Amino acid sequence: MWLLVIHFMLYFVSSYQQFPRLCATREALLTKECCPPWEGDGSPCGTSSGRGFCQDVEVPDQPDGPQYPFSGLDDREKWPLVFYNRTCQCAGNFMGFNCGDCKFGFFGQNCNERRESVRRNIFHLSRAERIRLVSYLNLAKQTVSRDYVVVTGTYREMENGSNPLFADVSVYDVFVWMHYYVSRNALLGGPGNVWTNVDFGHWAPAFLPWHRVYLLHWEHEIRKLTGDMSFTIPYWDWRDAQECEVCTDELMGARNLQDPNLLSPGSVFSSWKALCSRAEDYNNRGVLCDAKEEGPLRRNPGNHNRALVQRLPTSADVEFTLNLPNYDTGAMDRSANMSFRNTLEGFGDPQTGLGNSSRLGMHAALHVFMNGSMSSVQGSANDPIFLLHHAFVDSIYEQWLRRHTPSPSQYPESNAPIGHNSEYHMVPFLPLHRNREYFISSKDLGYEYSYLLDANHRLAESMYPYLEELQSLWPFLLLAGILGGMVAVGIAFAVLAAKRQLKGSPWLHGKRWKNVFALPERQPLIWSNDSGDISHQNYQTTM
Repeated sequence: MWLLVIHFMLYFVSSYQQFPRLCATREALLTKECCPPWEGDGSPCGTSSGRGFCQDVEVPDQPDGPQYPFSGLDDREKWPLVFYNRTCQCAGNFMGFNCGDCKFGFFGQNCNERRESVRRNIFHLSRAERIRLVSYLNLAKQTVSRDYVVVTGTYREMENGSNPLFADVSVYDVFVWMHYYVSRNALLGGPGNVWTNVDFGHWAPAFLPWHRVYLLHWEHEIRKLTGDMSFTIPYWDWRDAQECEVCTDELMGARNLQDPNLLSPGSVFSSWKALCSRAEDYNNRGVLCDAKEEGPLRRNPGNHNRALVQRLPTSADVEFTLNLPNYDTGAMDRSANMSFRNTLEGFGDPQTGLGNSSRLGMHAALHVFMNGSMSSVQGSANDPIFLLHHAFVDSIYEQWLRRHTPSPSQYPESNAPIGHNSEYHMVPFLPLHRNREYFISSKDLGYEYSYLLDANHRLAESMYPYLEELQSLWPFLLLAGILGGMVAVGIAFAVLAAKRQLKGSPWLHGKRWKNVFALPERQPLIWSNDSGDISHQNYQTTM
């Protein structure tokens, strides 16, 4: 019943992300302006209410690294200028492509209520919370996004905006597409003509800030979709794990017994269809993902290439990575040595810190270990495990920020691979976010991780699911107590009644009957020892 209520609410809830429908029109593309009206007052960017205003987009002119040697060939260059050169600039705590939303960590009609959310260990969720999580994910997968569309052609294929090429997808698949689009190869023109050494969200400094914003927007969309403003993405602490602990039908889906590459039919995720997961096919044809369904989710954890990934990351791997003092080094790509970012991403060895490792570790190791949809960079977000995994990666990033308290200058201003300089706008987000804006603590963005809380709060958090289960059981326990009391009273009355009836019976007073109950023991049951020779060693040892 509550799912029907949520579906009904969708028609009254606005949300804010990329590409907004109101900006996916021929007129918007030809004018290159994305400044939609805020529904609260009908003015572009909520200008009449002081929420924001429409202004020219300013892009940095700092040089990029040599990894991508082209200019003017990819729609993601100098984002978002190929599509829009005017967007909403929001004031104060307002955010969104029309300034109708609040910045991360702020709530309320005027965005002046500060709250801190806590992302929790998925195994510390109660049964009801686990059911809610799976239900929310499935609702997002089954609900066509009312506010967003995704691009299915290049700007050139759109004839410079006069022929818009966009597609409808679900709320969940908006984020699948975003992860594909930021990491796809550059199309240089014609079948098979692509540049593979480019990624606007991976293999370089923006990897951690980009995924931080990605998770924040995803969390935000689930809240808007469900009306549950307390929702947070849980994390899976995979340190020292020997198997996929979240691969159960109660959580992310168990293995299919008939086909180990698929999910168990007992999981709701077994019916999910992937999209944007066939990178090689798109490259061969020289096209973008068309956002059409491409078959079921695939996963076969543990049956991966052992030469590439030997095992899941250990606690020692994480600690070594956290102790690296430099955020990024050298060319700031997969070759970076002693780089926290590169080692956490998985291309630096988590035992030596040397880049271009022949074996993948940390973040990348888990993707390969899953051996299916997760093992493709472009299609990995199809698997809901992606969210649990990246929440934990983000928590390691948060630990590093707190341990080393880096100055803003540690984040590179120039010469990082394209898309990764500090002032670069993250692809493909609207509203716009710069990389440097998320080189800050999660506390400044309104969220915390449960295992980073102080000891008392950690204990309370880990006990929460058990307390909730007891709370749900207390009516039954109370009823059992009442019934037990009634039975005890009934037995007492029966004994008293029997005693009255037998009180005058002569057989109760006979010597023979008394002897039956006479105890042969003549010593006291409790010893009295004034000398103190009897020790209580066993009791003390137990204590």
